Amino acid sequence: MSADALKTTPLHDLHLALGAKMVPFAGYSMPVHYADGIIAEHRHCRTRAGLFDVSHMGQAFLVARDGADPAAAIERLVPGAIATLKPGRMRYTVLLNDAGGIRDDLMVTRTAEADGRLFLVVNAAVKDADFAHISDALADAAVLERLDDRALLALQGPRAAAVLGEMVPEVCDLVFMQALDASWRGVPLAISRSGYTGEDGFEISLPADAAETFARTLLEHPDVAPIGLGARDSLRLEAGLCLYGHDIDETTTPVEADLVWAIAKSRRERADFPGAAHILKQLAEGPARRRVGIRPGDRTIAREGTPVRDAKGERVIGRVTSGGFGPSIDGPIAMGYVETALAEPGTGLMLEIRGKLRPAAVAALPFVPHRYVR
Repeated sequence: MSADALKTTPLHDLHLALGAKMVPFAGYSMPVHYADGIIAEHRHCRTRAGLFDVSHMGQAFLVARDGADPAAAIERLVPGAIATLKPGRMRYTVLLNDAGGIRDDLMVTRTAEADGRLFLVVNAAVKDADFAHISDALADAAVLERLDDRALLALQGPRAAAVLGEMVPEVCDLVFMQALDASWRGVPLAISRSGYTGEDGFEISLPADAAETFARTLLEHPDVAPIGLGARDSLRLEAGLCLYGHDIDETTTPVEADLVWAIAKSRRERADFPGAAHILKQLAEGPARRRVGIRPGDRTIAREGTPVRDAKGERVIGRVTSGGFGPSIDGPIAMGYVETALAEPGTGLMLEIRGKLRPAAVAALPFVPHRYVR
């Protein structure tokens, strides 16, 4: 896609002013890093607070047509327990196809106002397809209202609560996966204590025309630095979090992806979600493959697509789906799929990198402990 064809977020001019290196991502021009570089940004987020522009993500409200609870409608498409969400609570779930494959992963929040709406955030690369699918599949029961006039920011790191709390004091009362509606200088904010780094932090949805002023105010704090897509990827990889289109896709089930916790017990009992027969069979019998962490035995980076072989190197047993350098552990890390019989942490592997076999081992996820405030 040419540079002229790329979409921009409401913070595009700010990124340029901050000296960001811009790259195409999911149809948008996005910052991959700023002057200090990816490793410095990664470490800043782990020790202080990093500000991410995630306005390319898809945001929408789902509203029931008859004024009832739209959770019953969305549960037709996902395996999570959405109907039991209380106001101001959110849940991670996955959109499934009829074979139990993952169309996308998303966050669903019951608005704190208890106004009969669900707030959805989906991945940028598939947001148009997601919203079309949801609208078409639930046309008889609910209306999807896209929020293309909203920006989305993420403030992540151990200093995030202290920083944001100076601007919006009530956020300090939130716990992980809880949300509230607030305002700042008359600007309406929808804030959740959540994120994609494994650190404590917040995501803030706000009107696009207020995003730059809000972001600049955060960046005035000495603990806050702008963080690009490069560090976002290394942070989520250390935290063992999936990237859609890489670690999960329509050929992957939640069981294979080690996302069984996202399938509610009540939904398993009812078996009323797409692909339920296949997923429940995998739950009962075990899948043929599983997503695992992988630690290379030397300093070699294993990138996406790297073949994974057994310990003797005789047979391909899987492949790497995400790989890179983990600054927090000062070494290469990866995630991928291997045969279930070889998925136990500590199991020896070989990675086929540029025609050579490199030693590795299955590792427990996450590589870095989560620091969510519960």
